[in-house]
Amino acid sequence: MNAREPSSGPASPAAAALLQRWLEDRLDAAGTQWLREAVAGVAADAGDRALFRSVSLVSRRLGKAALAPGAAALAEADQARPGWDPSTWTLDQAARVLLLLAGGRDADGFVHRLDQLCATADLDELVAFHRGLPLYPFAERHRQRAAEGLRSNMRPVFEAVAHRNPYPGEQLSEPAWNQMVLKALFVGSVLHPVVGLDRRANAALARMLADHAHERWAARRPVSPELWRCIGPFAGGALLDDLARVLATGSPPERAAALLALRASPDPHAKRLIDEHAALRDDLAARRIDWSTVLAYN
Repeated sequence: MNAREPSSGPASPAAAALLQRWLEDRLDAAGTQWLREAVAGVAADAGDRALFRSVSLVSRRLGKAALAPGAAALAEADQARPGWDPSTWTLDQAARVLLLLAGGRDADGFVHRLDQLCATADLDELVAFHRGLPLYPFAERHRQRAAEGLRSNMRPVFEAVAHRNPYPGEQLSEPAWNQMVLKALFVGSVLHPVVGLDRRANAALARMLADHAHERWAARRPVSPELWRCIGPFAGGALLDDLARVLATGSPPERAAALLALRASPDPHAKRLIDEHAALRDDLAARRIDWSTVLAYN
């Protein structure tokens, strides 16, 4: 079952308008003129030639500098498309997504264009097209595209889907979501930029991650402190024992993560464990340590 009903229909005109405005704010006169002409050409072309040609020219015409939206722009992004976070996008990525949106028409045509672009894309282009997933029309039609991005052996492509992207949390089934989270840990990626991580927490994932931790312990390999975030809401019995072990023997970030996880546990014994480590609890509160900063705790 999906996290919520899939959306379909045309792409948000507000999101496309924001992309174009942000780009024009960052480009010089020549870049702005080229972008406007490219978008108009793609919109007017009944085929795909203008889209493919313009996408191939983006880096040369606009460069790869950071898009660098400020706080106000990020608030506009979230209002236009809840959960959309373009804070790490670049100019070329934003322009490629904008051009693709300009050529969007029927569902089959849009999916075909996206597939064709990804089939011949370089790394930067793949990252762009996967970061654009939450903005595309006919959302339910792009689940396979998201799955292919998550299967990628190229970490930037995987993270383009998994990080700062609301699409997986809305569209992936529970097994697919769980595999995404587990793969993030396998490839050494962080979890705090995953949108919907707490909302999509589930008992099956907690068991999978506990098994992963035990395998790492048996091999005397480190366990990501972030793993315990997805276990906390289901921590009881053996899972609570695992958290107690981390509190007793873990590194500072691991111990901090274990205590944060215990706060989410419904088991009454979790509060006892927290109280037993009052000094750590108070230090985390004083330093305002949360899941976005726990890896840096020392």
